[in-house]
Amino acid sequence: MQMVAAPGEMSFSRPTEDTLLVRLAGDWTIKEELPAVEEVQKQADSGPPLQRIAFDTEGLGRWDSGFITFLIKLFDQFNRSQIDTDKEGLPEGVRRLLDLATAVPEKKDARKAAVQEPFLVQIGKASMDVARQVTALTTFLGEATMAFGRFLVGKAKFRRTDLWLTIQQCGADALPIVSLISFLVGMILAFVGAVQLALFGAQIYIANLVGIAMAREMGAIMTAIIMAGRTGAAFAAQIGTMQVNEEVDALTTMGISPMEFLVLPRMLALIVMMPLLCLYSDLVGILGGFVVGTGMFDISFTQYMEQTKASLNLAQFGIGVFKSAIFGVIVAIAGCLRGMESGRSASAVGDAATSAVVTSIVLIIVLDGIFAVVTNIIGI
Repeated sequence: MQMVAAPGEMSFSRPTEDTLLVRLAGDWTIKEELPAVEEVQKQADSGPPLQRIAFDTEGLGRWDSGFITFLIKLFDQFNRSQIDTDKEGLPEGVRRLLDLATAVPEKKDARKAAVQEPFLVQIGKASMDVARQVTALTTFLGEATMAFGRFLVGKAKFRRTDLWLTIQQCGADALPIVSLISFLVGMILAFVGAVQLALFGAQIYIANLVGIAMAREMGAIMTAIIMAGRTGAAFAAQIGTMQVNEEVDALTTMGISPMEFLVLPRMLALIVMMPLLCLYSDLVGILGGFVVGTGMFDISFTQYMEQTKASLNLAQFGIGVFKSAIFGVIVAIAGCLRGMESGRSASAVGDAATSAVVTSIVLIIVLDGIFAVVTNIIGI
């Protein structure tokens, strides 16, 4: 019949007034629920002041690293209280492991307490971090501009197959999500506008609202945000993974510019495809508004089309298309920049993808606000 081992137990006695004898019995293994160090401390505080702690391990069964960890915590706690700990009563193997574990003393100030920095110091560090990021973005933008210039004179070194593959991924592969989001945005604009226009009996102007909003603003912005989350993050993850695998370093070693080989094709692909996706988004958004206007507010097909044509012109579409091209450059540069700055670990690649999306969206909204102010000043 197999005997079931008892879990670790402790008992205490005081051979002398200044000595606490700790009797250890049973199995002291990680699998067992071991006693806590606080039990020994409680016994030490319950009587006269202690000078020494001894051990009796005659009843000790199996033990492993759980027992060693318990003893290290115990010795550390009582050494701070300047109470001597006698190891003679412990098994020889335990004493050797304890000597090995404590052979290298802990480095001084290794466990520094968390110090709350002054508010001005925090502001200074944050300002320096922002300045570094702006400098890195400006430098990267300058290098990208130089690579684009080399492309215009036919001296850029990159694979044309990479360009066509990236164009497909940024263009045709993005059509489903652009279609869905643009159609829903057009419907939402129509619903929101209809609620207010119905108060004045002017539901016919739903077509004007949806058409102008999609052509000037929403088509470009929604397409850019979709591409930031879909393509910008992918660029950052791809180049970040290349950093992990040291492929970027290999390109540099072979004399190939990573800016031309990796960044330029992605930037060109978004410059080409973003205006086309923006126009497609405009048309799908207008279609969404058309469905709501004709299906729910008794506007005829002819009335909706005529009102849309009357409210739109090439300038409206031109503003949106121009902005979308700029947004495409921003998405490509933000994604590639964060990928180039990525660390060499899986978590760093994920952080780079997240940072690329955040950077892209922030810059897109800021630039769109600047465009709105400029177009209002010049009266477009």
